Amino acid sequence: MSTVAVLGGGIGGLAASYYLSKSPQVTKVIVLESSSRFGGWLWSTRRSDGAVFEHGPRGIRPAGAVGRNTLNMVDDLGLGDEILPVTYSHVASKNRYVYVNRQLHRMPSGISGLLRTVPPFSRPLLLSVAMEILVKKGKEDDESIHSFVSRRLGKELADIAVDSLCRGVFAGDCRKLSVRSCFPLLFNAEQRRGSLTLGLLLGSGPTAVVPPGPLAQRSIKESWAQWSLSRGVESIPESITEHLQQSGRVQLHTEAAVKHISPSASGWKIHMEDGVVSANHIISALPAKALSSALPSSCQPLIQQLQDISSVTVAVVNLEYEGDVLPVMGFGHLVPSSENRGVLGVVYDSVPFPQHNRPHGQTTRLTVMMGGAWFHEVFGAVEAVTEEHLLARATEAVQEHLGVTAAPSWSRVALQRDCIPQYGLGHSRRVESMRSFIREKNLSLALIGSSYDGVSVNDVIFSGRTAVEDLLGTGI
Repeated sequence: MSTVAVLGGGIGGLAASYYLSKSPQVTKVIVLESSSRFGGWLWSTRRSDGAVFEHGPRGIRPAGAVGRNTLNMVDDLGLGDEILPVTYSHVASKNRYVYVNRQLHRMPSGISGLLRTVPPFSRPLLLSVAMEILVKKGKEDDESIHSFVSRRLGKELADIAVDSLCRGVFAGDCRKLSVRSCFPLLFNAEQRRGSLTLGLLLGSGPTAVVPPGPLAQRSIKESWAQWSLSRGVESIPESITEHLQQSGRVQLHTEAAVKHISPSASGWKIHMEDGVVSANHIISALPAKALSSALPSSCQPLIQQLQDISSVTVAVVNLEYEGDVLPVMGFGHLVPSSENRGVLGVVYDSVPFPQHNRPHGQTTRLTVMMGGAWFHEVFGAVEAVTEEHLLARATEAVQEHLGVTAAPSWSRVALQRDCIPQYGLGHSRRVESMRSFIREKNLSLALIGSSYDGVSVNDVIFSGRTAVEDLLGTGI
């Protein structure tokens, strides 16, 4: 196993390279990144006065095998001392809001929240959960998230809570997204146990086993709900990059866009603007569409399926206000599509991570997320939209939803183009079919990253690990 080329230097490509660099079977790893920096969507601004702003993912969840896996990696990279944990008892974990009928409503939590009727819902959520056990199992191979939740828990929960949740997680439309691919836990619970309630209580099939290292053990003991790092989540790709440089077996290239890849006697030739790289194996962490345009015509069925995976654009607007301007304390609020199609939600960053505020003088940091599946409909063509217009829409939303009349003292608009892949109906079958084609043709190619097996940071890191394990035929 001499040379492995990793296409894409976002967190997926870097994670795969990190796991490759640990194996004595690999002599050389070549990482090719088209932009001028590594880290992809993990992107933090650190201001000279100590304030930190995230332009992509922020809090990372420690739960489950994939959560433990990320914490094990963070521990290994020596970032344990920089962890900022948020426990389940923290106000940011207990208070999450939805903005419905021009009002903020706290989402029900705890037993009392389930027993009572809590606006904007018209009946106690426990009723929906109790009735759910009696609902017949669906017969379809896949189903939209909205249809699945409407059928099992009622239309109201689907229209408000689930619509908002899908906008917050996927920036997507729950009427088009696949429950099987986006929420496999729920899909499998129904398939295996005939009920979500029973499936979640009794378990619904095998899950990956990742033993917790010291940091993951600490997260369990201290009941972390999420975590960040003192200098922002971009510290993860930065630390991996440093680790790879020190390993001596990894070549890191920026401004190295892959134009075309072609089969060769020893594996692959990878053509770039200014040169060719040879590799025995390729791990592609490129977005599906980017890979499709680089593959040789002999991979036509694969090219077609890759092109069918679409992505959405999200405008991420960071705002800083002087003083404490929030009318409520919590993680933030989400907005269902029936309320405002353009504004997906607002994160109250200063509540979960006050350590990222500037050290002197009280400030409030907020992030407004806009667009997603509704970007074109609300804001027009991505190429034509201006930062001024997006900033104005974001500050209007903060004024309208939170009653903040002051102007922000600092702002930053990041237009994240095609940042979240959308797993439509049949996505899991499509991915299965692509991997079958790769196996049948005996191609030394692995597909990782957010286009295939989950869009969270944890999922993407784990997809890098899985690909390396499959390639080397060993556990890591």
